[in-house]
Formats: sequence, C-alpha cells, structure tokens
Amino acid sequence: MGSISVDPPDPGAAPAAAAGRRTLDPGAVYVVLFLVVLALGVNWPVMSIALRSVSPLWMAAFRLVAATATVLVLTAATGRLEAPHRKDYPVVASVAVFGLALVFVLVFFALEIVPPGRSSILVWTAGLWTVPIAVAFVGEHMGRRRWLGLMTGIAGMLLVFEPARLDWADGRVVLGHFMLLGAALTHAGVAVHIRRHRWVSTPLRLLPWQLAAATLPMAALALAVEGLPSVAWTPGLAANLVFQGVVVSGFATWGQMTVLRSHTAIGTNLVLMLVPVVGLLSSVLVVGETLTVAVVAGLVLVVAGVATARVADSGPRVRP
Repeated sequence: MGSISVDPPDPGAAPAAAAGRRTLDPGAVYVVLFLVVLALGVNWPVMSIALRSVSPLWMAAFRLVAATATVLVLTAATGRLEAPHRKDYPVVASVAVFGLALVFVLVFFALEIVPPGRSSILVWTAGLWTVPIAVAFVGEHMGRRRWLGLMTGIAGMLLVFEPARLDWADGRVVLGHFMLLGAALTHAGVAVHIRRHRWVSTPLRLLPWQLAAATLPMAALALAVEGLPSVAWTPGLAANLVFQGVVVSGFATWGQMTVLRSHTAIGTNLVLMLVPVVGLLSSVLVVGETLTVAVVAGLVLVVAGVATARVADSGPRVRP
C-alpha cells in the first residue's frame, strides 16, 4: 500500500495543468517505476513488522506526518507548492478522508490478522472494482474485456481467500479479510472520483494538501481513542516508519504521479501489476509467510484480471 491512485485525471478537464510540465526521459521513467514497485511491494511485510510495536491508529498518523513533510519538501523544491483552488476541494477531501485515512485504518487493523502477502493481493483488487463502480455511478460502458477482467480477478480473489481453509467460525479472521476488501472498494471509489473530477490544478500540486488534510484528523482520532502513543522506540522501528512515510507514501506516490506525466497511463499501470507479486514474495522471505498453490494461482488471476481491465480502460469512455 502507498499509492493514492495511478488513474490520470480526465485529459480534457484542465488543459492549463499540463502546460509547461517537465517530463522524464524513457530510461528514467523505468528506473523510477522499478523503484516504486520495489518500495510498494516490500512495504507490506515492513508494515506488518511495525504493527508489532505500534497501534494501527498511531502508525497511520506517524506515516501520514512523515509523508506530508516529505511531499511538502519535494513540491516546494520543484516549485510546485501552491494553495489548492476551491474547485479542487472535493477531490482533496475525497483522497484525504477516504483514499488515505480510511484505507490506512482498514489495512493496518487487517494486517494484525491477515498475512501481508495475502493482504497485498486483496487490496490490489481495487483495480477490478473501479469498473463496476464507474459503470454504476458515472455511466461508463461495461464491455466484454471489462467483464473478462472482472470475472478473472474475482476468481483469483476467491482463491486467495481459500474459503475451504478459512476458519469461518473465527470472526476476527473473517473480519480481517473483509476489511481488506473494504479498503480495496474504498480505494476504487476514490479512483473513479479522481478520474471524473474536473481538475483545476494537477494531482502532483494537490498531493501535499491531500496528505495534510488526512494527517490532522488521523492524529486527532488516534489521540482521542488511544491517548498519547506508548511506543518502545528502537532504531529499527524508527527506520521502519521512515521507510513507510518518506519512501513509500512520499517518494513512491510522488514517483507514480511524475511518471504519469512522462509515460502512458496504461503502460504505467501494467508495470505496477508487479506490486502484489513483490509483496507476496517479500512477505515469504521477510516474515516467513506460507506460500500455498491457491494463493499463487489467485495472485496470477488477480493480476491478469486487473491488467485486462486496465487495457480495456484505455479505450474510449462513455460520458454520463
């Protein structure tokens, strides 16, 4: 986790936003994408390790504070720091409250229950749920490739669940899996809003304000529910949280948006399909997660389903 969304805004919504933008050369694009995939994938076992020492609410708050500081510095250094236009307030609020704060809370609580590799696959199904949400709420067309991608991904998701092995009598385990699906659905809903929003500024310029708008209520919630954090700080834990906040929520999110200014959206999204693959493999290596045939098969189907949906999504859309 760490991505807000890699769906580009409506290309006709804000012609001024693209004016004078700087792009990366092709070699730099793939270097940045490789680092983004590595950071987002490895972050799953990293998050599960941190949750042994920090509560989910305070970890979300710490991570958002570090990410906000990082992105503020990056945008200020590149001359992109500016106050959001009032017409962009809805997308700032949507990403802050739902795409960041709510998704972080759901994922961090679920990671105390569900192994990180499996969690990464279930959350990555967000790319599937954008299709039915866009069809239901903004009138997009459900073509054959979209149906194929959705059905393939759902089949993979069921394999990842391993319903025959899941202890349905353990409400905590069932809740953890459904919290991850809730995070995926929330992320998908925000992605559809991002796509349909009539942008005045660019996503990169709004990112620090979205992070800041998520940080304040998240810190207030953690303080109200749990009081001041009681954390046994160690160099390893500090490095863990710096990696999550600075590298993942800061650099990786900034990197995705920067790459989208230089590379096609469909090409970027297809490369990012490797994130749950790295998440599962790194979880096996770092925290000893069990690698079952069903989970591997489910991963293949989810990635194939999301990739099919993304390819179908690159075609013309029907406007409401």
